[in-house]
Amino acid sequence: MARCLVIQHVAPEGPYAIATALRGAGVDVDVRHVFLGEQLPSDLHEFDGLVVMGGPMSVTSDVGFVTRRHEMHLCASAIDECVPTLGVCLGAQLLARAAGARVYAGERGPEIGFSPVRLDESAHDDLLLEGLEDEQLVLHWHGDTFELPAGASRLSSNENYANQGFRLGPVAWGFQFHFEVDDVAVAAFVEAFAGDIERASLDAKDILSAAPKALEQMAPLRLSLTSRFAELVSARPQH
Repeated sequence: MARCLVIQHVAPEGPYAIATALRGAGVDVDVRHVFLGEQLPSDLHEFDGLVVMGGPMSVTSDVGFVTRRHEMHLCASAIDECVPTLGVCLGAQLLARAAGARVYAGERGPEIGFSPVRLDESAHDDLLLEGLEDEQLVLHWHGDTFELPAGASRLSSNENYANQGFRLGPVAWGFQFHFEVDDVAVAAFVEAFAGDIERASLDAKDILSAAPKALEQMAPLRLSLTSRFAELVSARPQH
């Protein structure tokens, strides 16, 4: 059975639809809750996929992020070894930094709530995004952003931040936005990160009220990204 390592940094930001798709494809999902002190493997030799989830910590500092360097090591190994990899929000920033790109505080301030991104031309033949409409509604929840790693293909952008998604090599993807969420996840984000909402001068009630319709609109993107990634992990040669 194929096996996928999932790194979860905080309780609200679980793998949600990603884990569901992986399990549906027959993949053993090994979630390491690093916020509970669960240890990460030294390498990826026993894994056929890597998923790195989001969190409020900074890729640029070890403060409050004791696994930062180890996670970047795993990301770099996954790129080198062509292990299917999916980085979400903080995970995308870690993947970019592991590949030598700069991660920094976004000049436009925090980006929070439901708003669209536009798929770049390179997404038209991407393994995960092919066949989707050019404009996609997603959930944003970040303050930092990143430069594209050398050799990466930009997959999505918006008017606030040019780099919303990228592919590096054949099977490593980073997405600044959240596509994996459901109504439970949105409620958990709103409760756990109330300070982010306040700093962005937004109203939590507006995010919650927008969620049902937004999540319905996000369904094609969510299904495409999660199911196609799960297929890649499942199909990887077994150990």
